Amino acid sequence: MRILLSNDDGIEAAGLRALEEAAAPFGEVFVVAPSTEQSAKSHSFTMHEPLRVNSHGPNRWSVTGTPADAVYLALHGILPQRPDIVISGINRGSNLGTDVLYSGTVAAAREAASNDVPAIAVSLHIPEGAEVLHWATAQLAVAQLLRRYPDRPLPLGEVLNINVPNVPASEVKGWRVAPLARRRYAVMVREERDPRGRRYYWIGGPHDRFDGEPDADGPLCMAGFVTVTPMSLDTTAHASLGAAGSIGLEDRCFTT
Repeated sequence: MRILLSNDDGIEAAGLRALEEAAAPFGEVFVVAPSTEQSAKSHSFTMHEPLRVNSHGPNRWSVTGTPADAVYLALHGILPQRPDIVISGINRGSNLGTDVLYSGTVAAAREAASNDVPAIAVSLHIPEGAEVLHWATAQLAVAQLLRRYPDRPLPLGEVLNINVPNVPASEVKGWRVAPLARRRYAVMVREERDPRGRRYYWIGGPHDRFDGEPDADGPLCMAGFVTVTPMSLDTTAHASLGAAGSIGLEDRCFTT
């Protein structure tokens, strides 16, 4: 296989190196990743400044842009041939539940899927205060996926979002296919002032809780399971299409 790897933690990230090691036995590996950390950049593109590409050895390049930029350039300008699969990660930290809205790791995979290339996003769930990062457990998960891939190809236009608990492989309780949870964070808005007295802000906050069913991805991963969530590019709320028509707008002309 021709395997393209990317991430949002940057070209020098330990998780990317771990992913390269896991993918190497399964084919020819190419790496195109952001030159610096691009966490929480979601699916943004760099539209108003040039992107520069730098070589980091055979089949490895960095891009001065976002994860979506990196995959877009890889598919349409850098790689000699189209890859058979794209894997994004291994992210240092989970992408559970509604994290997928913000995640650059997931966006890199989604950009591949939007170009009809099978795509996987892989993240290592790291609890606060963890002193040991079990990259080997996430590597084993990647290897198991790639070993099954030729016989069970991924549907085009979908992303598999994988989250791996930060435990030794012997302590993983198994695989679970699960829906996305609703992840909640504590709200934080901190106002400060620069040396000239102008206000600026820091936003964000620590993880608070997961809302939803106990069989969703967040609770299951925290309980020790590797979670798999198939995600579609189509974000239409299909169940509400008929309900929208009930407000009586679908047959009306637009008038003031």
